[in-house]
Amino acid sequence: MIQLQFVNFKQGSYITVEGRPQNNIFYIIQCGNVRVHRGDSIPGQKEEMLGPGDFIGVISCMSNHSQMDTVLALTDVVCISVRREQYPELIEKNTPVAMKIIRTFANRMRLLNDTLVLATLNNSASQSPEQIYRVASYYDKMNKPSIAVFAYYQYVKANPAGINVLLAKTRFNALRAKSRAVYFESNQDLLRKYPKDTMIMSEQQSGADMFIIQSGRVKISKVVDGSEVTLAILKKGDMFGEMALLENKPRSACAIAEEDCTLMTVNRSNFDQMVQTQPQLIARLTTTLAERLFQTQRQLLNSQIRDPISKMTDMLALQIEKARVAIDPKNKTSYQTDLTPLDIAAMCGLSQDEKNIFVPKFSLSPVIKLSPENKIFVPDCLELIKQSAFIRKQHKER
Repeated sequence: MIQLQFVNFKQGSYITVEGRPQNNIFYIIQCGNVRVHRGDSIPGQKEEMLGPGDFIGVISCMSNHSQMDTVLALTDVVCISVRREQYPELIEKNTPVAMKIIRTFANRMRLLNDTLVLATLNNSASQSPEQIYRVASYYDKMNKPSIAVFAYYQYVKANPAGINVLLAKTRFNALRAKSRAVYFESNQDLLRKYPKDTMIMSEQQSGADMFIIQSGRVKISKVVDGSEVTLAILKKGDMFGEMALLENKPRSACAIAEEDCTLMTVNRSNFDQMVQTQPQLIARLTTTLAERLFQTQRQLLNSQIRDPISKMTDMLALQIEKARVAIDPKNKTSYQTDLTPLDIAAMCGLSQDEKNIFVPKFSLSPVIKLSPENKIFVPDCLELIKQSAFIRKQHKER
């Protein structure tokens, strides 16, 4: 039987401090009020006031990273402490608590993604169905017919009276025969196979399927003003598409098969069943969202770095952090990535002109080597992490 403890914090005391090593506990506020502050200056990041029923430290606890927030008790506060290993049982005994955490995560993830696009490209993505046409047109121009044709179809479906519907139909008919696009419509298939360079979902498309990658890699991205921002590269075991399922809102980003992929689908009906019967899966979803929130927050810090080479170096360090490479401080720890310098540039949101100039320069960086397939090899991960920290410190001091 789960045994939860009550913890008291006096007014003016700190409950968590940003940057401190995480512990395996998060808190549910029982009574009192707290203020949440983040020290790094990121556009769109504001202080928050939390009260009874809200959560403290869940992201750091469930993602096993350092604390993201400094939380100050504005009054005397009583919290329930929950250890990480207790979470599956908490879900089983109190499903609404788990669902509130997951929905809070999903909402924060959507806001952070929008902030990231704004910070990276100094613009925000459109929230109308016309954005689907812009996505289709972008990939059409990039000579990606199997991606473009899927988005053209979704645009016509979502906006049959749209100003670009005739152009979309014309391009769909022209591209359909030579594309490898699949699953224009959702169905009940538990497993779906997507060929490389096909679209799984487009931003602003309606839909309520969540996906769990069984094999292959999936790129999560946004298109803004004719440029693509890579938000994440996901691999086997990762989940995506959960925000549309949880919030009943249009997709917030595109998902594209980077390799041939096999995906397991979870729709709203079997998700509700999973919540009741598979607490371990819901715990895994919480961990996935917590990890993604931490990574997006970290990517937001990267977006503030102005020098492209420094930005790409820091972004590569972030990928090492994501991979949780076990670094030996006494011996050099090397790591072979699946990423090219162009992948890193796309994650940084560099323009095509910037890519043409800085990708070759980054390829000559002393902290990396390139494999014959142009994949990045890091000969000394600790040196890269130190250089990344120095870059962020320099930026913060300016």
